[in-house]
Amino acid sequence: MTAVKPATADTSQLDLFGREGQSPPRNVYTTPVWSVPASPSSSQQPPPVSPYVAPQVTPVPVKNRPLVAPPPDQPPKRQLMLGDFIVEYDLRRSTRKSIGFMIDDDGLRVTAPKRVTIAEIDDAIRTKQQWILTKLKERRERRAVRLQKPPVEWVDGTQLPYLGGEITLRLLVGGRNRSLYNPATRELAITLLPGASEEALKERVKSWYQVEARALFEQRLDLYAARLGVRYSAFGLTSAGTRWGSCTADRKIRLNWKLIYFSLPLIDYVVAHELAHILEMNHSPQFWANVGRIYPEYEEAKNLLRRRSQELPVLFP
Repeated sequence: MTAVKPATADTSQLDLFGREGQSPPRNVYTTPVWSVPASPSSSQQPPPVSPYVAPQVTPVPVKNRPLVAPPPDQPPKRQLMLGDFIVEYDLRRSTRKSIGFMIDDDGLRVTAPKRVTIAEIDDAIRTKQQWILTKLKERRERRAVRLQKPPVEWVDGTQLPYLGGEITLRLLVGGRNRSLYNPATRELAITLLPGASEEALKERVKSWYQVEARALFEQRLDLYAARLGVRYSAFGLTSAGTRWGSCTADRKIRLNWKLIYFSLPLIDYVVAHELAHILEMNHSPQFWANVGRIYPEYEEAKNLLRRRSQELPVLFP
């Protein structure tokens, strides 16, 4: 087999769960990823030989994704003066009973019942203006930090995050696609067909992450559900850009597969958090008491998860 040498990727990274002071009736609340295409120089030397790599390097051609224009019927953002700032927000109507706020990399999003007037929505935003302006400032600062990170290069030997540490990506060319992780050497060997694109490589790595995440998350959910004395009705993975997890009123839990980047204690915190919402669909003192019953160190884990999420490289859009 012959080692492969591709090129690169692009995007940003995740907030925490809820917004303090809210009690969402349906689900609970919580960042994306990026890298910049790198053109390999013709004078670039092949990577050193490893147990998985033959001396000669075969490049993987990069297929650029076409730019997609936003839908022409997308409604414009509304604007509201908050103190000295003009704040734009997306307004969405729903069947929920109260006005909800969410802040992500696209800014402020407001979800309101159909019966609520624009004036009432603007008044609700003014009431929450200190929280909104603070969160928007924090989001801008985190985004600026992410944009300063060096791009991830999708080449043989690249270091990838996994369970709180790093694993080494090994690229091979063979007769069929394979993904094989060696825990002893902490190497993930990806075998690609000749002429495979960088997008194909990234999809293979993402698929491997998701398989690992599903198996581990189900195991931890069963463990902590038994400790809390609750049952969840269904479990699924999500790629949400602003949530680590969610739990609906009918006990359906979804966890962001990118949690597989983090150490097991941080994964367990998110699992305990979402299971506790089966008992309390809010962030009240009783909710946190339930989290503390099965995960006493939740406050430390919550803060550490926020810091770690800002430090990680961005791998996938």
